[in-house]
Amino acid sequence: MATHTAAEASGLDQAQIDRFETDGFLLVDDFFTHEELDRFGVFVDAAVRHRTAGDSRALGEKNLYEQTFVQCMRLWEDHPSVGPFTFHPKLCAAAAALLKTDCVRLWHDQALYKEAGGRKTDAHLDYPFWPTDRPDLVSVWIPFDDVHPGGGMMSYVQGSHRMGITDFVDIGQLRGGEPYDLLKNPEIASRPLIPVEARKGSAIFHHACTIHAADANETGKTRRVFTMVYMADGLRRSRDDAYFALDRDEIKTGELIVGPGHPVAWPREENDLPAPPERLGPKTGFGFSGGNEAQ
Repeated sequence: MATHTAAEASGLDQAQIDRFETDGFLLVDDFFTHEELDRFGVFVDAAVRHRTAGDSRALGEKNLYEQTFVQCMRLWEDHPSVGPFTFHPKLCAAAAALLKTDCVRLWHDQALYKEAGGRKTDAHLDYPFWPTDRPDLVSVWIPFDDVHPGGGMMSYVQGSHRMGITDFVDIGQLRGGEPYDLLKNPEIASRPLIPVEARKGSAIFHHACTIHAADANETGKTRRVFTMVYMADGLRRSRDDAYFALDRDEIKTGELIVGPGHPVAWPREENDLPAPPERLGPKTGFGFSGGNEAQ
């Protein structure tokens, strides 16, 4: 399917695609209806409750990473009700349009629920977490409620995806008593850090090499966000350090990333959902899942 067809299916215009290419991120208001988000939010909430049912710790009892957010990965695999959201045709088409490719696969989905009082998400870029030979991946950040300053709101370093930055930031890990602050890098500090308020119904897309952060949640309620990451078809595994989804599908270094854990997301026929992988590992993505992705 041609890239322009993906753009048409997504509702994105050329100006938005060009802005994403320049800035490395793109806010799209009213991408979803409130009715859609309310319906999918019920399913994601239930999946998060299931994944975290055995964790009764207070926020202060958790480590710094866990105080940043509750992370539940690959929910589509064991919660079928989440699948239509993860493979939402308009969303997957937008990923193809922004990556300028005819075919995209799912890298993973995940809930990132920042609890009331949750700490800030340290500035980082996603690509160093992911063992792919090219950074042709796009994330989408979808809030179930309005997100304002002081409520876990996202910020992006404009144009940082073109800077060649490769710093790995291990979120919540201390260096000299404080987490590493990527934004103090002089090269990065010279770039604009753009805060993005996101209203319910909006979607924020960002490139795998775009530096981003989120502020602390100073409100009295959980910041409920679901994210998906899509990759251009044709990526290969770039290194052999442990990575659950690739190891499960027995994808070796240098091999194409294909298989049940990374199904085609676009193009697909309407209501044609991929079958989830049969071999789920124990507690795969239950709560904190080892720093494969963070926002």
